[in-house]
Amino acid sequence: MTQEIKTVPFTYEALSQLEMKEGILELQIGPAHAGSGHMRILAWVEGDTVVKVDPDVGFVHRGVEKLSEDRLYIKAIPMVERPSLVDTVNANLGYVIALERLLGLEPPPRAQYIRVITAEISRIMSHLYGIAIYGIFMGSSTVFMWAVADREPFIDLLQELTGARITYSHIIPGGVRWDLPKGFADKVEVALRYLENRMKDYEKVWINNPVVVARSAGVGKLGAEDAIRLGVVGPNLRASGVKYDVRKNDPYAAYADFDFEVPTFKEGDSYSRLLIRVEEIKQSMSIIRQALKRLPEGKVIYEDYYKRMSPLMKEIYDKTGRVKFTLMLTSLSPPKGEAISRVEGGRGEMFYYLVSDGGKNPYRFRLVTPSFRNLPYFTHVMPGHKLADIPVIYGSIDYFPPEADR
Repeated sequence: MTQEIKTVPFTYEALSQLEMKEGILELQIGPAHAGSGHMRILAWVEGDTVVKVDPDVGFVHRGVEKLSEDRLYIKAIPMVERPSLVDTVNANLGYVIALERLLGLEPPPRAQYIRVITAEISRIMSHLYGIAIYGIFMGSSTVFMWAVADREPFIDLLQELTGARITYSHIIPGGVRWDLPKGFADKVEVALRYLENRMKDYEKVWINNPVVVARSAGVGKLGAEDAIRLGVVGPNLRASGVKYDVRKNDPYAAYADFDFEVPTFKEGDSYSRLLIRVEEIKQSMSIIRQALKRLPEGKVIYEDYYKRMSPLMKEIYDKTGRVKFTLMLTSLSPPKGEAISRVEGGRGEMFYYLVSDGGKNPYRFRLVTPSFRNLPYFTHVMPGHKLADIPVIYGSIDYFPPEADR
């Protein structure tokens, strides 16, 4: 049960007055904290009731935007994947879509389906990571180890496809680097069935656990109107009852071809934010199965791809005989102009803005991440709760410091 506390506007002058008030104590959580990661949370408490919270971000600032402007367009792909290391496919996809709009490229249908398959695998891995972190925030090392281990079958799938385990750089302008290997669909189905069975264990041990329900239900509530006003995105927005998902509202890749639901919960509390990710895992499984079943035949790269490349290009093959395209893309020079793209990442909407001056590097690159958009949870939702509720609320929003710092 939360307590109504009269708070003050968040200004340094107001905080100074707050600190001088008798009985107010300032606490510093982090910046190197087992729960919060590389982030400092300043909390002012009266007794054990939180009066004000200030998330102090920037401890892992990566400078992705500026660094990308000093690199060839193709070489910026590994850069944009870095902030969101547990959801790199969706980060890769958003950047490439913006670049394709500058270039006027349209990937073939098979490539679009493969993009959806890998993006949804990445979304499942992201949600499992979020469940793992939520578990450790709530004091359950069991759930943490379960969820981290259950990501492995999906990591193995993308490793077989791309050769990497974290940053895949598989999506390129005009398509994807490689087609699905032989037997890939069968291996995906094995992984999906495994996770379906495991989700039953999560429901018994974690999701329906009375301790979890007691500590998270009704805690950290955010209504639909406030969620919209604050610019909250992703599962956190949908947990507050707002049925908004870029895959449905502004479809990209091949998402318009698939039937799937956008789960929502009206409570807007920490428990709903856990449940929404569980439901979204189920929807991702459905999308992957549909995509594999309907996967079109044909090429996985833009038809006039070779005409757009440098005359110095040459085909480079790996040990399996599949063509690598990285060396062929270094001469991309989009015409002058600007383009935007939006994709629905595991944590919510990712927004990209690219400006070209006709050169080989982006003139301006802007990236807005969902973790950055979800920062208002700290200042708006946490005050009025008990100090012990901070990790519960924090864990429920699946905040990722490197993604916000980007």
